[in-house]
Amino acid sequence: MNFLESIRVALESIRSNMMRSILTTVGIVIGIAAVIAIVAIGQGGKATLMQEMEKIGSNLFAVYPDWRKDEPTTGKEFALEDVRKIKEQVPQIKYMAAYAGSYESIRGGKKTKSARITGTEGDHAFLQSLEMLEGRFFSKSDESRRVAAIDEALAEELFGRKDVLGERVVVNGNSFAICGVIKDKGSFLMGESKYLYIPIRAWLDMYPDGVIDSLQGSTYNGAEVETAMDQTIKILERRHRAKDLYAGETLAQQMEMASKVTSVLTLIIGAIAGISLLVGGIGVMNIMLVSVTERTREIGLRMALGARRRDIMTQFLIEAVMLCVIGGVIGMILGVGGAYLIAKLAKWPPLVSWATILLAFAFSAGIGIIFGLLPASKASNLDPIEALRHD
Repeated sequence: MNFLESIRVALESIRSNMMRSILTTVGIVIGIAAVIAIVAIGQGGKATLMQEMEKIGSNLFAVYPDWRKDEPTTGKEFALEDVRKIKEQVPQIKYMAAYAGSYESIRGGKKTKSARITGTEGDHAFLQSLEMLEGRFFSKSDESRRVAAIDEALAEELFGRKDVLGERVVVNGNSFAICGVIKDKGSFLMGESKYLYIPIRAWLDMYPDGVIDSLQGSTYNGAEVETAMDQTIKILERRHRAKDLYAGETLAQQMEMASKVTSVLTLIIGAIAGISLLVGGIGVMNIMLVSVTERTREIGLRMALGARRRDIMTQFLIEAVMLCVIGGVIGMILGVGGAYLIAKLAKWPPLVSWATILLAFAFSAGIGIIFGLLPASKASNLDPIEALRHD
């Protein structure tokens, strides 16, 4: 029996037991679909994350109290004058802003919504490359004014429209005039945007016990960013008489860490989903063993007519592989479709590579070979005379 004939016989056997074959491949279908969907979504999320970080720029850095230290933070790690002093002493720095924030209820129009209130400085607009729908982001001259920049999503929720320039919002009993509406970038990093930005002096006046969380800066080019960050930390240590109190991170370092975390999570979740492939393989093996028992007389007859043991083994092995490959193909289709559906809800594109498809195909065939060996071996080792006597 040649190879093509073995495939024909295997397909005929699968067709003659269609319902059993479908149930047998369920585990393979679920396993392949889950692995492809998870890998595609994970890789797509990783690619989107990297693209968004690159858009912001490789010349960004942040400095914050080192939370890894045993000593608790005092709340006095930063002062408003720090930004001006650092910009004077570090010529590589192009933009820098201090940050403080809290979640509060915001009243605007006739509605009240919970959102992030961020106190910052005018350079924030340049650091994050903000685009304005209308108006402007506040500047240094607005430090003592009660003005605010609102993102379009929050404006829509509060006022039912985006043209809210000049409208007022109330936060913690304080009224702020809207000076600008920020265009929503649909950012994967920021998630659903609900942000209100106010001058940091106004934020600190509103929250006397509040503290500045961090400083963020950018340099004229990416090559200077680590030098500028290190110098910023040294200046802060001198100004606040604190050694090893501050930590810093560049955007490139954040990108590297995010990439590693995403890859590890994708690998772990994919491995968990891959367990269903092993369960599916065991199911294929059990059904093939049942098939060997049911077809004992057929096997004996084939041997009596001249079929060699390796022909019998090849036939059953091909049948096991065919079951797994058919399940794998169905799983690939469902996995790709599922990845696009989930990614549409998550609002980032999946990344389905040919390498992933081919690997899934090869893996399903490999499962068929591994778990088909035992039934194929059992079939090929049957005694022809005993097999013919089997009822």
